[in-house]
Amino acid sequence: MERVVSRLLRRPTEWDSWRKGLAGERRVGAELNRLGRHGWRVLHSVPLANKVDIDHLLIGPGGVFSINTKHHHKRAVWVGDDSVKVDHGKPAPYARKSRAEAKRVARVLERYCDFSVPVEPVLVFVGVTELKVVATQLDVRVYQERQVSALAPLSGVLTADQVEQVYGVARHRQAWSLA
Repeated sequence: MERVVSRLLRRPTEWDSWRKGLAGERRVGAELNRLGRHGWRVLHSVPLANKVDIDHLLIGPGGVFSINTKHHHKRAVWVGDDSVKVDHGKPAPYARKSRAEAKRVARVLERYCDFSVPVEPVLVFVGVTELKVVATQLDVRVYQERQVSALAPLSGVLTADQVEQVYGVARHRQAWSLA
């Protein structure tokens, strides 16, 4: 009933936000799937404890990337060292949350692998009209959805056997149940 009233009054609902986010994740997922021919493995919507998930995990010769997707259709996005502003609005902690997510992923993967698994955080913005990155110290990679292909040529971090081992661990839901 609430959804019907909100629709009649043209107010966005939590459902609309979820649906928009899912559409953005699908667009990024399609771009990431194309990296398979370059030796990369992709997992989508990796479930964690407390009904949270990792939008995408990219595992390949260039390492492991924890990808957080943000869909801001027809909005301008500004990224500084530790904050993100959409249409000059209130700062959002996207970068901080992405770093925390990457650390969480590394802890899980290293628990089951017999080697160090560096995990880099990535923020991917979908549908934005402008993406301005002015960070000087940012340790989070920032892309628009069509730019994630820039990760394809990265190499020298994991061997082919390590890629398969990490991918095997990452595919098991039980590994993530306590994350």
